[in-house]
Amino acid sequence: MGIVEDKVKSCLFKIKEYNKLINAFIEVRDEKELITEAKALDSKSKKGRLYGYVIGVKSNICVRGLRASCASNTLKDYVSPYDATVISRIKDEDGLIIGMLNCDEFACGWTGETSAFGKAHNPAVPDHVPGGSSSGSAAAVSAGFCDMALGSDTGGSIRVPAAFCGVVGVKPSYGYVSRYGLIDLSMSLDQIGPVAKNVSDAMLLLDVIKGIDDRDTTTFDSKSLKIEKVGKIKFGMVTVPETDVRIIDLMATVLDEATVGLKWSEKKVALKYIDIAIQTYHPLVWTEFFSATRRMDGRRFGKKIEDSAGVEVLRRISGGSEISKAEFEGQYYQKALAVKELIKKEFERVLDEVDCLIMPTTPMLPWKFGTKVSIEHLYAVDALTIPSNLAEVCAISIPIGFIDKKPVGIQVVCAKGCESKMLSIALEIEKIVNPIIIKTQ
Repeated sequence: MGIVEDKVKSCLFKIKEYNKLINAFIEVRDEKELITEAKALDSKSKKGRLYGYVIGVKSNICVRGLRASCASNTLKDYVSPYDATVISRIKDEDGLIIGMLNCDEFACGWTGETSAFGKAHNPAVPDHVPGGSSSGSAAAVSAGFCDMALGSDTGGSIRVPAAFCGVVGVKPSYGYVSRYGLIDLSMSLDQIGPVAKNVSDAMLLLDVIKGIDDRDTTTFDSKSLKIEKVGKIKFGMVTVPETDVRIIDLMATVLDEATVGLKWSEKKVALKYIDIAIQTYHPLVWTEFFSATRRMDGRRFGKKIEDSAGVEVLRRISGGSEISKAEFEGQYYQKALAVKELIKKEFERVLDEVDCLIMPTTPMLPWKFGTKVSIEHLYAVDALTIPSNLAEVCAISIPIGFIDKKPVGIQVVCAKGCESKMLSIALEIEKIVNPIIIKTQ
């Protein structure tokens, strides 16, 4: 039996046995079709860079012949007639797509609970939220259902579930990866990125999917990713007032090891405007999401969204509709764009002073399903991830340990287009926390 055939059979067995508990996959390809494709890949004399890897795809990314449902009743029967650019590139390098993954409906959510196909569960912490919106992507990798997954990140939608599920998640620089074939939430913020078990695998998948694409004018050309010699880097540490002090302490333990063992040094940084990132983000997302959903009127793509979507989706559509009214022209969206530009320039200034910024991925730990959580608490989940999207820089979440048996992730943030540096720094941190740090109090 070949490598891919063996891997696919193993993944299918796990999915059949345990997906009913995790609900990470909402569509799995036909088993006979998968085995046939696996055998064909195993028989190739010249194999691509993703040979041997089984990959899941968030259900807002188009894969020919599979449902791009966005985990919504609106598009539950929409079968994509084409491959997104990232999917074509994965197939060209012999990666095997196994199926479509659960997510918050239309990528609108923080916890993985808004899917029309039922909430995804967290394999790392049973009965706790997996984070959103790429909940199924992180849960599937964490559960071992696939080697890698694709997610999308608008304000933390890859990094938050990666942190909550104890895996690696990358939000590339804006324009680093083509968005062609992504059913977008916010055209000015969305990026497709990898979720993986470790930094090396995330780096490999990102290197395959990145690069310029004539069908997405925001993309730019970039060199092949490579591990750089990190040396004695300077980093800036960032938190927000809402951050759990135990997360700060665990992060400090890791960074203390880096300063002693790797001769890294911390430089105090003052990152302005981070306190208004959330207020800047939502007018942009609501307005752009409202605009994007006007095509879902029941005539071409499934059902009319206003008649079929869930509460969170409708709330954002309503907000975008209100902001877009003629009498509010220039009052919200244009001002939010102006502040986005200020945040972008502020990150450029600070990242000119240090090699990277290091910060918690989330200010809090994952909580139990059913916990009464305020809307302010939900907004705060993304307080440390949203700024990177607004600034268009690259960011990665990597697991550093556990607090009360719950995974903790930290972010490495680097300047736009500096993915090789970011990943190289993340690899060094990964070495420090392997064996992983356990903290129980």
